[in-house]
Amino acid sequence: MINYRVQKIEALIKKLKDIGLTIIDKMITCPFGMFVHILDIEGYVIELGTKRGFY
Repeated sequence: MINYRVQKIEALIKKLKDIGLTIIDKMITCPFGMFVHILDIEGYVIELGTKRGFY
């Protein structure tokens, strides 16, 4: 699995859904940030996350 730290994760997920990318699970919010898992076009799992207070 590849992990990326991103800004504005909610807006990014909306854009990814709009282009048809597979979102594996719902966004997870925890004390240290927000995370979601997606599948790339080759079927690899990618974790997108944002650290609370980071951006």
